[in-house]
Amino acid sequence: MTNTEVVDTSVRTGVSPWFALNAAVAWLGLITQFILSSTGMYPSQATSASQTGYANAPGAAGALGRIIDFFSYFTIWSNLLVAIVTTLLALNVHRDSPRLRVLRIDTLMMISITGLVYALIIAPYVTNRGWENLTNSLLHQITPLVTIAVFLIEGPRRWFSIKGIFAALIIPIIYVIYTLIRGAVIGAYPYDFFNVVKYGYTAVLINVVGIAVLGLVISFIYMGIDRLLQRRASSAPSV
Repeated sequence: MTNTEVVDTSVRTGVSPWFALNAAVAWLGLITQFILSSTGMYPSQATSASQTGYANAPGAAGALGRIIDFFSYFTIWSNLLVAIVTTLLALNVHRDSPRLRVLRIDTLMMISITGLVYALIIAPYVTNRGWENLTNSLLHQITPLVTIAVFLIEGPRRWFSIKGIFAALIIPIIYVIYTLIRGAVIGAYPYDFFNVVKYGYTAVLINVVGIAVLGLVISFIYMGIDRLLQRRASSAPSV
């Protein structure tokens, strides 16, 4: 460990307000959307018959189905991961482990994909009502932007590696497997580009590979930014 690295970590306090802000925004979006989804406060968005989940009954009878649908979205997985990881770092910025480093890469990769895919593919076809305007903004726009900003400000630095980036694909791969297995059982998919009923497995797998490549590109960009910020910090004159 160099002298610069010792100084960089010793000046930190145990609690990080930046990660606390990141965690608060992520949890607010998740909790609010969970309430809307589990209670069925708004009818489901108008989608094709093979894109929604089960036809959940209104009221308490359909609550379990709505909750399962809620946790079947990549958006929820990415936001939940951001919420958990940034909470851990908010409580202790010195916390560090190989697994946590991979999960931190996951937060940036997955939440960036969430924001980009929503903006470019999903948003033009979505009509929000009432509280959905808040939750969709938090989950798909505000949390991604805050997460990226906190990474630029707070890091942690030197957590990126080629091995870590490829290891970060494990959670997205698990999500894809879960989605395709669940879809084969219920004949429904959370996103149109996963819709095997409509497009077939070949087209869907091409979509999956394309998104995986996008995730790798995003992660390598973040690694480059991280190293650039490290060099700038190292070359800055001491105060």
